[in-house]
Amino acid sequence: MKIRLEKDLPVLLFALVSVSAVASLPQVESAWNGVKEVYGEQDFGLRILREVMLVVVIAYAALERRFWRGAATGSMFAFLAVVASYALFEVAYALFLDLPLVVPLAGLRVFEYLPLALIGYMTARLGAAETVILKFTSYLRYYIVLQGVLAIIQALWSPPLVGVSLLGGGRPFGTFVSPNLFGAAMSTCTLFFALAKAPKIRKWMYVTTFLALLSGSRTALLSSFLVLFFQFYSAVRPRDRWTLILPAPALAVGALILASSPLLSGREDADPTQDGRIALWQRMLSNNINDLPDLLFGWGLGLGSNTINVLFGAEHFPGQFDSDSLYLFLLNGYGLIGLLAYLVFLWMSARMSVHPRKGMVMTFIFVAGLPFNLWEYFPQNAMLMFLWGAVLGTAREASLQPSRVTATNYHRGYGEPIR
Repeated sequence: MKIRLEKDLPVLLFALVSVSAVASLPQVESAWNGVKEVYGEQDFGLRILREVMLVVVIAYAALERRFWRGAATGSMFAFLAVVASYALFEVAYALFLDLPLVVPLAGLRVFEYLPLALIGYMTARLGAAETVILKFTSYLRYYIVLQGVLAIIQALWSPPLVGVSLLGGGRPFGTFVSPNLFGAAMSTCTLFFALAKAPKIRKWMYVTTFLALLSGSRTALLSSFLVLFFQFYSAVRPRDRWTLILPAPALAVGALILASSPLLSGREDADPTQDGRIALWQRMLSNNINDLPDLLFGWGLGLGSNTINVLFGAEHFPGQFDSDSLYLFLLNGYGLIGLLAYLVFLWMSARMSVHPRKGMVMTFIFVAGLPFNLWEYFPQNAMLMFLWGAVLGTAREASLQPSRVTATNYHRGYGEPIR
């Protein structure tokens, strides 16, 4: 079997993302019927297909010898060893706190799609990341058509389970368990379309921005607006960019107010000052951080994981909560040390990369983690992990060589071969 990773990887990524169309069918059916499922009583449906497809992608990449030449470096091994050592320490600490093993294992789910970051890194070192993203987004349009048709039908006729849409029906959820997850996926697709070099494909970011708006998710709409702002910023001449920078704070506040209005969010309690999320975070911190170890190492890895809520129901364990934020999840499970390490690595990724759109990508990842634990929600976690690795691996010159067969026969679809 000939391994042509640059040619086959876009297809594999598309197949992985497409699993989200069937993974949550029981929840989608319940939402159509106006039934809101309770934590701990959900049918897992076909979610195992996500893990199966992830294994297929990893196994295929592992057959490529250049993958190991790109990933098996001293610095990469050192980084992974540090991350693994600290994660195992947190698992042991959670067991010391008398939590069952399944709880800290759920806290490790944020690393589930880390292999995709390594694949993205290796692809960038091959100099093929741009090509892979272009081909992947060309396939991604079919996925958006499916989600868009379903979303419009739901926005017209589905029951208003979690709010009313712009079109009079319920907030659309596509093939996801909630409108927020649908919006998160659409905003992530907006980011990918913005990175595509082909203008015809790039225009699809306006379609996904509309779907993010239709979802009623404030975070999805703000994330999509963020991508559009960076697009406009890059299109303006450098000497004129101050005209966008100066009003940027006012634009951000205006976008927040717009996204929080009942007209767009579909919720009467959408006022950010009345949301209660900040108060919830303050209460969780005050109730669970009782000493220095709780602050430095957290009060139990996995207690803020959505997986534990699904398996056992809400508030089954002392200190368990719905984190609603990656950063609160990190503070709970990995402590202040883990939270600061994550933020430092985000900053270092932007500093080390020479990717022309690194600012947009890393800012998007940072913002997406504010109201969601984005690394637990599929397919956003898979797509952003790959993209993070691709951005980090972008150097001034490719350090690995594309395969001879690929370099000769594979084209971007616009007559330009990989070099």
